[in-house]
Amino acid sequence: MAISERSPALRYAAPLLFWLALVLAVTMALLPHPPSLPVDQFGDKFEHMLAFGTLTLLADLAFPVIPRLRIAERLSFLGALIEVTQSIPALHRDCDIRDWIADTVAILVVTGLIALWRRR
Repeated sequence: MAISERSPALRYAAPLLFWLALVLAVTMALLPHPPSLPVDQFGDKFEHMLAFGTLTLLADLAFPVIPRLRIAERLSFLGALIEVTQSIPALHRDCDIRDWIADTVAILVVTGLIALWRRR
């Protein structure tokens, strides 16, 4: 039984939390000069992994009927799309394939942990 099936509040809150987190992540990624955050001290790749790990968990909770690998694929594509968009000169951001790799690694790790958790 999925977590959202056990908790009616989570069933309604999870999609909202997912979409809010998605808007926040994309906005922060595309701001020319994003604000400084406490997690900045851990480095750019950590921020990518934290954002996409969180999005993966929230997507799994928000959309329990969608296969986890499809969620992983779509989130990885979003990470690649963000990197391509960051290559727009007016944004003053850097397009770095290593950022997309960090996104995808976090997505796959969280997807694997969710699968292990659900098997128990």
